[in-house]
Amino acid sequence: MRLLVSGTTLLWMAFATSSAHAFSQSARTSIVFTPKSSTKLHEKNPTLSEKELRKVIEDRNTKVDGDENYITTVGEGVQDDGEISNAVTNSSTDSETASILEKKIERILKPRAYPLFLMEKAAIIVEDLLASISMDDQETTSPNQTEKEKIVILGTGWGSAAFLKEIDTDKYDVTVISPRNFFLFTPMLAGSSVGTVEYRSITEPIREINRKAGYLEGTATNIDIENKTVFCESVVCEGNSCTIEDFDVQYDKLIFAVGAQTNTFGIPGVREYCCFLKQVDDARRIRTALVNCFERANLPNLTDEKREAILTFAVIGAGPTGVEFASELRDFVEQDGPKYYPNLLKHVRIKVIEASPTVLAPFDKTLQEEAVRQLTRKIMPKDPSYVDLMPANFELTELLLNSGVSEVKKDVIALDDGREIPYGMAVWAAGNGPLPITLQLIDSLKDKKQQADVQSLARGRIAIDSWLRVLGSDGSIMGLGDASCVVAGQLPATAQVAGQQGEYLGRLLSLNYDTSPGIDPTNKFLLPPKPNPNREKTFAEKITAFATQSDEFAAPFQFLNLGILAYTGGGSALAQIELLPSGDKKVKGSGKIGFGLW
Repeated sequence: MRLLVSGTTLLWMAFATSSAHAFSQSARTSIVFTPKSSTKLHEKNPTLSEKELRKVIEDRNTKVDGDENYITTVGEGVQDDGEISNAVTNSSTDSETASILEKKIERILKPRAYPLFLMEKAAIIVEDLLASISMDDQETTSPNQTEKEKIVILGTGWGSAAFLKEIDTDKYDVTVISPRNFFLFTPMLAGSSVGTVEYRSITEPIREINRKAGYLEGTATNIDIENKTVFCESVVCEGNSCTIEDFDVQYDKLIFAVGAQTNTFGIPGVREYCCFLKQVDDARRIRTALVNCFERANLPNLTDEKREAILTFAVIGAGPTGVEFASELRDFVEQDGPKYYPNLLKHVRIKVIEASPTVLAPFDKTLQEEAVRQLTRKIMPKDPSYVDLMPANFELTELLLNSGVSEVKKDVIALDDGREIPYGMAVWAAGNGPLPITLQLIDSLKDKKQQADVQSLARGRIAIDSWLRVLGSDGSIMGLGDASCVVAGQLPATAQVAGQQGEYLGRLLSLNYDTSPGIDPTNKFLLPPKPNPNREKTFAEKITAFATQSDEFAAPFQFLNLGILAYTGGGSALAQIELLPSGDKKVKGSGKIGFGLW
């Protein structure tokens, strides 16, 4: 199973990023690393261990006041918003030059014809494959440059991994900063939380993705956009003595890809009593809590009512994460429960709580209905003899739709309608929210009208233009993934989007496009990235130029929807693939067919 997952990871990443760069083992370029100060918490309290200090950093860099104001749904659909299309379509001027320029940019911003867009993607894949073969056949040497431009990447998620695969490190000095030194294949995270797969099967060291890029283990706490400096903190240990130390790193270009955290919507008790499902550590906590619940319920002198309360697993949120976790949990109960806890099966309950009237909002209605059917199907242990251990009409999973949570207590979940649900473990999988560093970057741009005017739409995400540049910046800061919002047409908060954005941006910079070409004549917006006039265009670029009827500027990022998938348990899954960007024609699969696609 581990080999299968690892292979799937590599194939998925190869397809999602269309990247085939190979990196040599040459020496890494130097990085700007300036110690700032140190916060010696360990000296103030010698009982704090390395693990506890890491928890201190995590807590103060994830706590957001008023996170209910930043609601972003995972898988939120594409929307058009012509009123804020990069401050281009609504600008007007009497200048004939500016008018011609605006028309050019308006034409470029239109989605490229789908057949041409697919040809462009195919050409990129072929070019990357040929480049990979060429680099394998001959040893690459870095060009003689006195100093490379410094690119700092914040985060090690899908966008960052795709960018690292695509960026030409012979041209740039690349440094990654993240508290996590590996890439995580998040689609298998729910499976790892119940033991279906092991953690190491779904992770890849970030240094293996690009061996010529530097890595610093740290958490970004502040970004000085004026001096182009990122301030960070990290746990540093000498023997058994650990401290939290600060450092700062300067950049020429900053790739902001920190992702998002789970949104609690300001509901009391969520952070104190619920498990999340974003990181490997979250999956470990869930696996430990799951076993603890069964072992507690197995102790003698407990009433059946108490055992049922302990073995009630609440999943709040019926989006892809919540449904996949509930499905993996059902598999655990069906497959492993009879082997280890046969006498406890009749007490197990899974309650999926959702505030909206449906599950899996991004999916077609027929697939939503299939998901409900799979979640609520009768439990079928592999050994038929265990069926007799369960009462008649036993229902393992209960869907509580139109049920908002008002408070989470130590052993009870209070719903908006007054009901209380006893539970042994609760997993919160309801929406995304911003990290403090994202809000800090937005605040540092509050004087920039372009950024401030669109925050009602971005909702705590950093607003970026169609070329992924942060609005209000000079083009030196770019955003990827869940931490950002393309204001000219919102995209779903999925790994697929982040991966394609990372590939696009890595290719743009590797081809020497100037992302900071200056301001338009009306001084209203940043001009699109311009190509290097001394470089011969690739075949893919020629296709793009034909599609946009312009080779003066870079084509904007355009998302290729490869479809959405969700595991529904028992070897079944849902698959929805859009054949056309309009969404008129879809290929839908469920059951074993859907599982094959998944």
